[in-house]
Amino acid sequence: MNDPAAKTGNTCRANQALAVLFLAVQLFQLVLLPVWLLPSGPAWGWLLLLPVLLSNSWWAFIHEAVHGVLFPNKQANRLAGRVNAVLFGAPFDLLRRGHLLHHAASRTKRERSEVYVPERDNRLLFATGYYLRLFGGLYCLEVIGGLALLLPRRALRALVRRAGGEHNVLDDLAKRILEPATLRAVRIDVTLVLGVYALAFALYGEHAWMLALAVAGRGLLISLVDNVFHYGTPLDQTRYARNLALPDWASRLILHFNLHGAHHQRPGLAWWQLPDYQRNSGMGFQGKWLPALLAQLKGPIPEPRLRALSQGPPCLETLGALENSIL
Repeated sequence: MNDPAAKTGNTCRANQALAVLFLAVQLFQLVLLPVWLLPSGPAWGWLLLLPVLLSNSWWAFIHEAVHGVLFPNKQANRLAGRVNAVLFGAPFDLLRRGHLLHHAASRTKRERSEVYVPERDNRLLFATGYYLRLFGGLYCLEVIGGLALLLPRRALRALVRRAGGEHNVLDDLAKRILEPATLRAVRIDVTLVLGVYALAFALYGEHAWMLALAVAGRGLLISLVDNVFHYGTPLDQTRYARNLALPDWASRLILHFNLHGAHHQRPGLAWWQLPDYQRNSGMGFQGKWLPALLAQLKGPIPEPRLRALSQGPPCLETLGALENSIL
């Protein structure tokens, strides 16, 4: 099928089906399982593995709304983004603004989570923070960041002054989040997050630990994958990221999120457009998914070791070989 309008229509229907699927999965996790199945026996709790294993697929779906390409209608796109973000556990505008800043600042000194400066950073403390972020900390920061936005505006500004600075994007993020209309929407989302999960934990009752483990599993998978496309890549090249090879079924399962290099080159493309763009542009792959995921366990990288990758324009044909010296 070569008709772009027909492709767009089919994809819109596919995204509608995905919206129904993810809402159904969350309704099952938060309400139906504790109300209908767990009273029959705790073994039903193993079904929570399904939403956990779909965590990265779900984030990829929310990510489409973040970039405004989930649905053609802006209001529908935003509504789907906000509803799913609330169920995800964080306000939509916090996720959206934070992710768009990632595109603007990726691999600069303000956004490179594994890179430390030996003469400035204590390696042990930096490594501790790095591994905490990798093993669930990123998701925790998204949730805690949302909760913090319920604080009075004056307290928020003081918090930003204390925690922000030239080595992170918190100042830029705060400027956008603290705009009155945005802050109002964020606080509504956070209130809904608290209400939804308070109800869910109440429904689980003595089995609340199962839901807590499921949310922790979500946080682990989201955090592990977040920087895998950027770990050990050249500095100060915001549009460069790796495409990581996966079997076609697995790539489709995560809405081709593994084609992250293509996404950073053309962030306005929808998920279904990425394979053609990646193939036609000759970008190829810069590694495989699992080895790249495991490479992060090597830990923080001193800045001087990455400078060799950062000289000249990013050439995808040669960067893979250069990165092997890091990974």
